[in-house]
Parts: sequence; C-alpha cells; structure tokens
Amino acid sequence: MLERRLYLHLATWLGQWPAGPGLHVVGSWRRTRPAWDGRLRPAIAVRVAGSTVLSVPPRRVEAVRALAARSRSALHEALPAMVGQPGWVVHDDVFRWCLTPPALPDVGGWTAPTDPALPPWLHLFDSDVLVVRDDDGGYLAGVGIKRHDAYGHELAVGTVPAARGRGLARRLVAQAARRVLDEGAVPTYRHDPANLGSARVAEAAGFPDRGWSSCGVYPP
Repeated sequence: MLERRLYLHLATWLGQWPAGPGLHVVGSWRRTRPAWDGRLRPAIAVRVAGSTVLSVPPRRVEAVRALAARSRSALHEALPAMVGQPGWVVHDDVFRWCLTPPALPDVGGWTAPTDPALPPWLHLFDSDVLVVRDDDGGYLAGVGIKRHDAYGHELAVGTVPAARGRGLARRLVAQAARRVLDEGAVPTYRHDPANLGSARVAEAAGFPDRGWSSCGVYPP
C-alpha cells in the first residue's frame, strides 16, 4: 500500500513511472505551472537502477529527446536553456523516502508559516510547519512540507547552528513523516550528495539511501 503511494506520486509528479533502462524524456503540464512555493520547476528527473525519467514541459520534449540522443553529457549543460530558463542550473540530489519512521519522541509543535518569528525559508510554505523553540520562544529548528501532489510530500528541515548536535532535526523529520503518512501520502526527502549532515538526519529519521537520485533545473 505504501509503495503504491510512491508509485502514484512519481507517476503524477513526473508524468510517467516507472520506465525501462536508459533515459526517458516525458512531458508534464506540471513543469509549466508554479509548484508548492509558487515557483516553476521546469525540469525534474528521478534515477534508479539504470533508469531515468526526465520530466519537461510538453512542448520541449522532442528537442530534449533529440539532444539526449546525440549527447547525454551535453544535455546536462544545455537543459536549463532547453526548458526556457537559460540562466538557471541543474542540481543533483539524493532521493529518499520513508515507509516506517522510527519511534523518536515528538519534539516540535505545528504553527502557521506566517509567524514572524520564523526564518524566511519557512515562510514559503503554504501549510503549517513543525517548529522547535527555546524557552524564550526563539526558533531553534523546523520542518516544512512540500506537498507536490496528493501522494508525495517532501520534507525540508533546518536547524540554527547553536542548536545542532542535539538530535532535533531527526526527531522533527520523523514526527513530520508520521503526519504525512497519516494524511495518506508518502514522505520523501532530498539532499545534496555532499551534505553529510543532512544524510545522517535522513538515515536516523527512517529515510535510508536506496541508491536513488534526482535532479532538477533551479534558479542559481
């Protein structure tokens, strides 16, 4: 059942899932409309076991396929311009998901993202965020939920430097993952491959590295 949520999320988010070996360029209207934060995501790809599904705007599919057939290496550099954003960049991530969050104690409380005491990155979210505060009400750590579609909700976490090393991030992520599962979706988590701290948080919160990766075209 939970694996089906992942399948439905990827099929909805990308426009096709699964796919056979090799690169599969598919079109999706989602690449032409604002995402969860009101910003475009003109190209998104997910890779696993030698298979990649690259989702682009429908009218860009043929051109991207043609370049990919000529040179996969050239595609990486040219992709932003090919999807209409020549000044943007391609960013790679580890792609993780969670089916059974560990029973870590809850540590945060849900609050509106408009709370002026929160850092600016949490103001981007369109639903409640999960926050840990100090005894004076100051922000220590928080998680926002990127509701990509009805089936897949991606978690993003941040902790102030002074509060790191206390296990707040992993407890917040596990707590938020349980809420996502209760809502009927599968929680996902993406991070830069070089971000070892984020990788440790993900592992401790029940998001193992299964060898999956993703990439997207984003503002620099």
